[in-house]
Amino acid sequence: MKKHHVVIIGGGFGGLHAALAFKKEKNVKVTLIDRRNFHLFQPLLYQVATGGLSPGDIASPLRAVFTNQKNTQVVMGEVIRIDVDDRMVVLRDTVISYDTLIVATGVAHSYFGHDEWSQWAPGLKTIEDATEMRRRIFVAFESAEREDDPELRRQWLNFVIVGGGPTGVELAGAVSELAYHTLVNDFRTIDPKETRIVLAEGAPRLLPPYPEELSKNAEDVLTRRGVEVKTNTFVTDVQQHQVTMKCGDDSETFPTRTVLWAAGVKASPMGKLLADRAGAELDKIGRVKVNPDLTVPGHPEIMVLGDLANCPDKDGNPLPGVAPVAMQQGDYAADLITARVRGEAVKPFRYVDRGAMAVIGRNEAVAHLYGWRVTGFFAWLIWLFVHILNLIEYDNRLLVAVQWAWNYFTRNRGARLITHQPNLILRQPKNEEDWKRMHEESPELINR
Repeated sequence: MKKHHVVIIGGGFGGLHAALAFKKEKNVKVTLIDRRNFHLFQPLLYQVATGGLSPGDIASPLRAVFTNQKNTQVVMGEVIRIDVDDRMVVLRDTVISYDTLIVATGVAHSYFGHDEWSQWAPGLKTIEDATEMRRRIFVAFESAEREDDPELRRQWLNFVIVGGGPTGVELAGAVSELAYHTLVNDFRTIDPKETRIVLAEGAPRLLPPYPEELSKNAEDVLTRRGVEVKTNTFVTDVQQHQVTMKCGDDSETFPTRTVLWAAGVKASPMGKLLADRAGAELDKIGRVKVNPDLTVPGHPEIMVLGDLANCPDKDGNPLPGVAPVAMQQGDYAADLITARVRGEAVKPFRYVDRGAMAVIGRNEAVAHLYGWRVTGFFAWLIWLFVHILNLIEYDNRLLVAVQWAWNYFTRNRGARLITHQPNLILRQPKNEEDWKRMHEESPELINR
């Protein structure tokens, strides 16, 4: 009997869980395609960005994950086209046929039509994003240490975080922990406690999808920890040395060298590819509108999962782009395909919302679980347990647990590394004469 061939594009939460769910299915073979050779636990990217964890702590090699799953092959490659009529996925160097195709390629950060801001305000979706954000955060403190101009020093010690969702709240809390605790004794000419952290959110409150009580708690905790929370505030311009924000009719220009972007997403290019090749309908951010069984209308052999799918909840609103949604959709996709192979029927997908959590900092988190609203230390413990449990490999769970325990008792963040710094000019020239002198002293750094 010919095995049913399932091709999965994307090794994120949706694609990975779908592939894993086929482990005991003898009549199915799986090919998992990804541009990377690892699965990334995105909810903990902010920990890499702030020096709490190393990239390897939250990434699992895909081949290691599927070592003992003999019906699954991992292919590292980039999909450039889907031949819907002949059921083939075209990579740059080969072609792979499929019986059922699962597309789960996720989203990227969006700058709302201002992509030029990306050079000054890195987002947080990939390992490279996290290490770039980490570089900028720690270079800011290093540059301030060497700067004798008070105005320029203030620019380096001012941080703006754009977006008050879970990522923005977690980043704000982590940067606060760095400035007011971890780094407080590490410098000689600056006091890290002089750092200003601004968190800008366009909605009336932080964590808009959460109950208002939890949003208020998050804002109160961040405020106590030195973060200036600005709600109903929109960023209208981002430049190298400043950010312009607007609240109502009032506009403010805030001097800063470090902007961290945690607002807005757009679908991966695979959404447009499905629109062109399979006639899929896209929403305004490029997600694919799917049937209740996660298939593309008119193409029951193509399923779309996770952040790339616009899948409505019971009220008709798109499900949020969070890991639990993608994981449940991955499990459902495997069940649907297995049932089809057996000639059985499966009910439409229904998301079971067990709640949401966001950590604010040491001993502080907010959680909305099964209707219960939890804050403070207990919510923080739940957050720790859930995130460690959901890491894919056992060694990652152990590494992260040990690292967090050490960080908790020492307040130290051991992965405070500045990498990829080819043009190391930390002190800025103040005038033409200063620039010439720096050029004479270090021409290899200036000529770039």
